[in-house]
This record gives sequence, C-alpha cells and structure tokens, in this order.
Amino acid sequence: MYFTDRGIEELVERRGTETVTLEWLGARLSDFVDLNPEFETPIERFATWLARLDDEDDL
Repeated sequence: MYFTDRGIEELVERRGTETVTLEWLGARLSDFVDLNPEFETPIERFATWLARLDDEDDL
C-alpha cells in the first residue's frame, strides 16, 4: 500500500456516503492550495485531469 492510499482510504471511510458537487470540491481544493501553496502545481494537475477525464486525447 502506498502512503497516499491511507489518506484515500480515510476519505472514503469518513465521507464515503456523502454526496458533493464539483463546485464544492473545487472550493475545497482552492482552500487547500491557499493554506499549502507548495501543492499548487499537483492540485492544478489533478483538477485538470479530473476536468478532462472524458477527453480520450488527454488521457
């Protein structure tokens, strides 16, 4: 198990039954980057990846 898997598993365990909007997720990601600017690039890449999931040319 990768170290990051523990965070993902915790997220699913604690909040897995909740329904959220992408607007809510975007706001939380922005909050995170505001508090942790060193993570701006990976968060931006992750958000772009999520936004383009249906675009086969970008996968």
